[in-house]
Amino acid sequence: MVIDSHCHLDHYQPDEIDGLLDRAAAAGLDGMVTIGTRLSAAASGRALTRHGRPGLGIWCTIGTHPDHVEEESLPAPERLATLAEAPEVVGIGESGLDYFHGRTEVRGLQQDSFRVHLRAARLAGVPLVIHARDADDDIAAILHEEHETGGPFRFLLHCFSSGAGLAETAVALGGFISFSGILTFPKSRALRDIAAAVPTDRLLVETDAPFLAPVPCRGRRNEPAYVAHTAAALATLRGLSLPELARLTSDNFHRLFAKAA
Repeated sequence: MVIDSHCHLDHYQPDEIDGLLDRAAAAGLDGMVTIGTRLSAAASGRALTRHGRPGLGIWCTIGTHPDHVEEESLPAPERLATLAEAPEVVGIGESGLDYFHGRTEVRGLQQDSFRVHLRAARLAGVPLVIHARDADDDIAAILHEEHETGGPFRFLLHCFSSGAGLAETAVALGGFISFSGILTFPKSRALRDIAAAVPTDRLLVETDAPFLAPVPCRGRRNEPAYVAHTAAALATLRGLSLPELARLTSDNFHRLFAKAA
């Protein structure tokens, strides 16, 4: 059984959810995490977890994506940590830095938000889900600074598409790395080299659905069931069978997202 560690169920219409979950179960999924991108929508994300079924869990995270920092108020870390006490909330995020979309003048606000989410995750004892795009150096610097000044914290670099240096920093600081359908794209040779080198006990898989459908589903809207294709590609890359890869990534998931039961 494999777990989709990062999807966005709020991007689907309510009448699509049952069919999506049927296909996920048929594909061998054990569960999925629907990710928060706006703190103001946290209640909606929590409500989506109620669609979970026996054998197919749904959990959520809460937080504000770096693309939305100008539209959402910046909470105190303590408030965010308190909101994460709900049993269905297994992590905080996604937060981080996006210098591809974000204007230069917004980068400071993204960094402030990133630090707030990180400190809240430490307070709450749950992992931080990190979005990193075109910001490797600043992501690494903030991870190092916060680790040195505040102590260890759990985190996941989601939908990894950065360079080897950021992967090495994450592993050195105790972080986990999740690979999406990008891993299956023909031009992703450098990413596959990184995925082959990440320690076995730090690997996760995801869809980032409805975005980034993997080969052989390119051109379709992505969905959690398709995580099986990414898992199969990662298994081949690592010289493992699909059941072996599914088992180890699921074990890693539950070690990182300890509240997911």
